[in-house]
Amino acid sequence: MTVEEALTYIHSVCWKGSIPGLSRTRELLSRIGNPEKKLKFVHVAGTNGKGSTAAMLASILQHAGYRTGLYTSPYILRFHERMQVDGEQITDGELAEITEFVRPHAEAMADHPTEFELVSCIGFEYFKRRQCDIVVLEVGMGGELDSTNVIETPEAAVITNIGLDHTEYLGDTLEKIAAAKAGIIKPGGTAVIYRAAPSVEAVFADRCRQVGAQLVKADFDALRPRMHSLEGQVFDAAGYPALYLPLLGEHQMRNAAVVLAAVDVLRQRGWQLSDVQVRRGLADVRWPGRFEVLRRSPLFLVDGGHNPQCIEALSRNIRDYLAGRPLTVLTGVLADKDYHCMYAGVAPFVREYVTVTPDSPRALPAAELAKYLAGFGKPVTVCGTIEGGVAEAIRRAGPDGVVLAYGSLYMVGPIREAAKASQES
Repeated sequence: MTVEEALTYIHSVCWKGSIPGLSRTRELLSRIGNPEKKLKFVHVAGTNGKGSTAAMLASILQHAGYRTGLYTSPYILRFHERMQVDGEQITDGELAEITEFVRPHAEAMADHPTEFELVSCIGFEYFKRRQCDIVVLEVGMGGELDSTNVIETPEAAVITNIGLDHTEYLGDTLEKIAAAKAGIIKPGGTAVIYRAAPSVEAVFADRCRQVGAQLVKADFDALRPRMHSLEGQVFDAAGYPALYLPLLGEHQMRNAAVVLAAVDVLRQRGWQLSDVQVRRGLADVRWPGRFEVLRRSPLFLVDGGHNPQCIEALSRNIRDYLAGRPLTVLTGVLADKDYHCMYAGVAPFVREYVTVTPDSPRALPAAELAKYLAGFGKPVTVCGTIEGGVAEAIRRAGPDGVVLAYGSLYMVGPIREAAKASQES
């Protein structure tokens, strides 16, 4: 099997959406020898920030000398990003070989796995073959019924910021969504949480009492910003003066506080993580598509945020990093997203819009989005392709302007490639 054949097979698995239950994942893992039982994990759930948090934890563990797996979704540029060991993506050969190994076992099942369930099992087998010391495992959606939740009690169960997303599956209140996420907290374990409303924290506390787990809350009170620029930010945290983090935004500083709390838990579990390794891990972390600077003239940033909390963080970043600089916004959305919440908070900073159609069958046509955005009273230009939209936004911004691309995570990869190509041409 070639890597092309492997990817074709993975993506052609009968897409059933998100089907509650772990039975299919457990059956497939049993058929291939239960690779997950030979691994240790940090399990990361949440609505916002779980990818950034997972990347920080993986970077710290890697700097501490542990062979560290990282499992994330979705990908930005290529599928291989979803499975990494020590910062290196799964190779074509490994992906093809493991998919070929797993395929007959999946096809022998009476109830076939979904695509995400299949990919998760491929990931577990990959991390086992690479003999990872520890795997930072990001939940796909929710927690309790997510296919990653087949693992036994992890070294730490980390739950990041909770917001309203995937409400059709997880519930229509923060408390219901928190209850779904709390499902990753297991007997005898420790949960590390991003601080939230008392009613949300109570959900996690109740779950910990039910299963006999410890609850640790990130220390936001000790955070003290020192400086920030488009190169990164420096801040103090509990026991750590002047930490440097290349990820931008106040919310990333809070994500780092969650990471530091998780580090303390891991130390209590016997993992050797020095302060120097923690500093180096945070300083070296990379996580694309989160208020990321792609080029400087004009200044061009891309952000994958698409729900109300992400847009709130984006608006705050605009005020903190781009104050007084009118924006040319390059944007596109999926039709089934509540995109109305994505634009009102950013509109006061916008000079003009350029709309594109994301590469997805669920995409809202650029012309339809343009009609909606015209209601904000700013000029709107419709472009036929993402590449054309990038070129048009750069032209309209001018060398001293600012382009901000946001709207759908599906656009981040093509926008990054087009912006890079425009700088090289």
